[in-house]
Amino acid sequence: MMKLPYTTHQDKAPFFLMAGSCAIENRDLAFEIAERIKTITDTLGIPFIFKGSYRKANRTKIDSFTGIGDIVALEILHEVGQHFQVPTVTDIHESGEAAMAAPYVDVLQIPAFLCRQTDLLAAAAQTGKAVNIKKGQFMSGASMKFAVEKVKHENPDALVYLTDRGNSFGYGDLVVDFRNIPEMAAFQVPVIMDCTHSLQRPNQGSGVTGGQPALIETIAKAAIAVGTDGLFIETHPNPSVAKSDGANMLPLNQLEGLLEKLVKIREAIL
Repeated sequence: MMKLPYTTHQDKAPFFLMAGSCAIENRDLAFEIAERIKTITDTLGIPFIFKGSYRKANRTKIDSFTGIGDIVALEILHEVGQHFQVPTVTDIHESGEAAMAAPYVDVLQIPAFLCRQTDLLAAAAQTGKAVNIKKGQFMSGASMKFAVEKVKHENPDALVYLTDRGNSFGYGDLVVDFRNIPEMAAFQVPVIMDCTHSLQRPNQGSGVTGGQPALIETIAKAAIAVGTDGLFIETHPNPSVAKSDGANMLPLNQLEGLLEKLVKIREAIL
């Protein structure tokens, strides 16, 4: 396993970044994104975990892109991790996928809609890999302690991350309640703010999830000011042609400027 950032609110440490494209679309794109983020984060001294979904199981329409093949995508993730010497993270959706994905990545991510699925959490914990649990859009930060307990019950030594990604607001919007960050930090686990999915506008009548990417900087700045340990940002060289979640992704050429600002905010509050 690659060295993973483990920082909590008590540590005098920089925030870490979990970032990459939404889905693994092809090898060249994954390497392009990883190389650019690695260069930026090395310069700024930000620990980096590369993110890519080998499969998109939660899609609005039957003909939405779901992936290029599980093993093909997982092998690309593994290759990225080895080439750039960075840890990697991917989503799993069913219990049986934990053992399949674990040999290829360092962190198994539990999607927000599945954060209460006991068998899924247990299967992730049993692999010995770190587990990033996304807070359900329908849950409070305080209620996520039970998800942490489920993982720790199976593997007391497991590294668990909790990620906020907003709360449902009506039928087609999300709102970020920054009280969730200190509430989840109380469980003595690193807390991450998902700055892109929290700006989704799901369940649109068009069948394509919308978003507000212009507000990514706003969410990220606020999260750093509140004291989040890490940031989750999906990014793409050209979000308009991304095969998944392009409507709320950050253009890759804007990442460096954003992180420079966030480093200054972090330094100011330490």
